[in-house]
Amino acid sequence: MKGFVRGIAALLALVALSAHAQDKARLVTERDKVSYMAGMDVAESIAPIGPDIDFPAFERALRNAMAGKPPLIDEATAKKTGETLMARIGARNQPNAKLPDISKTDVGLLVGIDPGRRLAPIRDEIDVAVLVQAVRTALSGGKPLMSPEEAMIVRQDFSTKLNAAAVARAQVGAADNAKAGAEFLAKNRTQKGVFTTKSGLQYTILRQGAGLRPKPGERVRVLYRGTLLDGTEFDSTGDGQPRTFSLSQVIAGWSEGLAMMPVGGKYRFWIPGDLAYGASGMPQGNIGPNATLVFDVELLGVE
Repeated sequence: MKGFVRGIAALLALVALSAHAQDKARLVTERDKVSYMAGMDVAESIAPIGPDIDFPAFERALRNAMAGKPPLIDEATAKKTGETLMARIGARNQPNAKLPDISKTDVGLLVGIDPGRRLAPIRDEIDVAVLVQAVRTALSGGKPLMSPEEAMIVRQDFSTKLNAAAVARAQVGAADNAKAGAEFLAKNRTQKGVFTTKSGLQYTILRQGAGLRPKPGERVRVLYRGTLLDGTEFDSTGDGQPRTFSLSQVIAGWSEGLAMMPVGGKYRFWIPGDLAYGASGMPQGNIGPNATLVFDVELLGVE
């Protein structure tokens, strides 16, 4: 029996050695360097739990999360594993303290989730095997293939590349949105009941009001719903609670449109990109550059 156990142990050691034999001896391509740099960053963020990680499980979880798939560990196990990890970290700082038992596989499956999700947007730029090699080397105290200074240069160059790509995508999106908006507005202005102002703002009256019209700088109380041309809602008073603000605080299309409305009225506005958020768009509101916006607005009062 002892010989059998020794044989199994030797086999497992051989498998581990074979896996590590696939590690790169040097970093040749830009992708290698970016992946290794990313692994160094990941290792730094998870260093306190390095001794508790099963790396094959970590790699599986990392790949799974980068692919946008559900976690490989269930919620209850993840919670228990996280609590035990915190207890083990605390115990390591106390002399002679007993470390709680933990499954290294569960740790790997848990710890791989967050970096995998963060790296998902650039997954095509990452060689996961090289990234995991960097993590394993750093956490085991091995000799890295890249110095911190070299990693900083790679990080800066890669960030510049990503920013340039984002700018290029934004420019394409801005041109596409401007074209789509112009084509829509050209057709929409021919529709019965649609009016177009000198600025290019279009509107139709859904319900005519009979009250005062707001003046520049006055505060208005409104209900509204804002969508993109494809109907995607990006903002609204869907909770039924009116919003109050000054006409000087809103986009040009709103300022112009509300100034035409009497209290009690309800209008629909089609606001060209240059009267909305322009070439910058509003990323946090999912509004692209030069996007034409649609608003249904009900003017409840003027203050």
